[in-house]
Amino acid sequence: MTIVQSHLPCPECGSSDALSINDDGSAYCFSCTGYTKQHNNPQGRPTMEVVNNNNEPIYFADEGQYAALKDRDISLETAKKFGVKVTFDQHGEIYKHIYPYYADNEVIARKTRFAQNKSFAWAGVGNKAGLFGQNLFKDGGKYITITEGECDAMAAYELLGSKWPVVSVKSGAAGAARDVKNSLEFLEKFDCVVINFDNDKAGREGAKAVARLLTPSKAKILTMPEGYKDPNDMLRANLHTGFVRCFWDAKTYTPSGVMNVSENRDKYKNREKRESVPYPWQGLNEKLEGLRQGELITLTGGTGLGKSSVTRELEHWLIKQTSDNVGVIALEEDWRRTIDGILSIEANAKLHIDRIREQFTNEELDQFFDVLYDGENRNRVWVHAHHGANDIDSIFSKLRFMIVGCECKWVIVDHLHMLVSTSIEGDERRSIDAIMHRLRTLVEETGAGIILVSHLRRIDGNKGHENGIETGLSHLRGSQSIAQLSDCVLSLERNQQSTDNVEASTTRVRILKSRYTGDVGLATHLLYDNETGRLAEIETDDITNNSEEEVVLGFE
Repeated sequence: MTIVQSHLPCPECGSSDALSINDDGSAYCFSCTGYTKQHNNPQGRPTMEVVNNNNEPIYFADEGQYAALKDRDISLETAKKFGVKVTFDQHGEIYKHIYPYYADNEVIARKTRFAQNKSFAWAGVGNKAGLFGQNLFKDGGKYITITEGECDAMAAYELLGSKWPVVSVKSGAAGAARDVKNSLEFLEKFDCVVINFDNDKAGREGAKAVARLLTPSKAKILTMPEGYKDPNDMLRANLHTGFVRCFWDAKTYTPSGVMNVSENRDKYKNREKRESVPYPWQGLNEKLEGLRQGELITLTGGTGLGKSSVTRELEHWLIKQTSDNVGVIALEEDWRRTIDGILSIEANAKLHIDRIREQFTNEELDQFFDVLYDGENRNRVWVHAHHGANDIDSIFSKLRFMIVGCECKWVIVDHLHMLVSTSIEGDERRSIDAIMHRLRTLVEETGAGIILVSHLRRIDGNKGHENGIETGLSHLRGSQSIAQLSDCVLSLERNQQSTDNVEASTTRVRILKSRYTGDVGLATHLLYDNETGRLAEIETDDITNNSEEEVVLGFE
């Protein structure tokens, strides 16, 4: 028997302790699967010569005898089929299994597994060997099964009535992808590869890693019943019929993001209805049919065109019109200013201005606060406080916490380009791409509705956004991913330079993208009241021509 005497640094890969030195003089590195020359071959052992990567001879003992693996309920016939031998202790119990590994019809390595403690040792050049059992099924065929271990391969072979090829990876789930990659040409000779790894997290991840290496649609993943970790468990329970059923029920592996429609009929029919909330402005509702959770909505516009005013109205609206928790991450302002902004909508007054706030008594201010943040609304509204680190990962951590920990169904992020400024990426476009993909993933994962404020790029020429030019998706600043990954893009337009006071105070809301309805174009006009700081939807579409007419406001 071979006993590991010590662990040393490997001269091949540099590992500090992965090289095991055995009592027969052989050595095996668990990191690089490299081997060194046997120095002292014990007398009386028949040996076989192989060579390592440096063409140096290595010797290992050809020991043991054929016998039924009674400790694993594997028959003598199957053991002989796979060339597995055993040795016995002084009590007649199996002491160890010896598994042969082949290359070009020759045994070039043996793996020894000790029955009592389940440890193992290698001799030979295992890194050049194929899969366990590969030498038996060289011609290919219809089906082949891959397991995590040698005993599982033999167990699966018996469970399938010794009718279908079964092989095993050399080093368990962790090294499965590497082992399969080295034997890919062999596996591709089969029409279908059934992956039967252990029924645990490592096994499931290893099975997916192997499946991704194979020709698409060739790989199937076998799932065993709950309570049975591997094929050997099912063999010992005499569940031949159950295993065969699992074999034929194995599902074709599909990469993440690809699904079999026929297998998901019930999910399709029984999907949850997407929660929606009407916008505060009818023109948007007619084209968009409301705000929906599970969507990424981007609000854009030039500097000073009312993006913050619109988000304040939306924040207040979501608090008043829903029972959902609402989060606000405003990166350019103090948290007190964020609270002031929402309270100002309730009060119809610019409370952030000291002289205006001082016009209200503390009792009146408390009433506004109670309506939005206390009573039924207690613990519903969450804002970003600027404490500690503000790097991109920290902000995303807070965003995720708002959604998952604070159960916010709606979060307003103001604004995208402040997120970019916290990124370590030097390229704005790449930074925006990365941020938009993270936001998209978060929306899909959590089902929350995220309203994102973004800027427009500067326009070349004599007429810019401050002159009220019509905007398009091409005006979004920084990256096409903003348009591609948003479910809805709203743009604000206003001619700040107009000599007509009404026109200069009126924002056009244009829909640049609507994945849900497909309806785009000019949706509504919002008039800004400088006294109250409120936005109101006005009835006319022609602001200039109707500037002398009475303007109808959309709130009391």
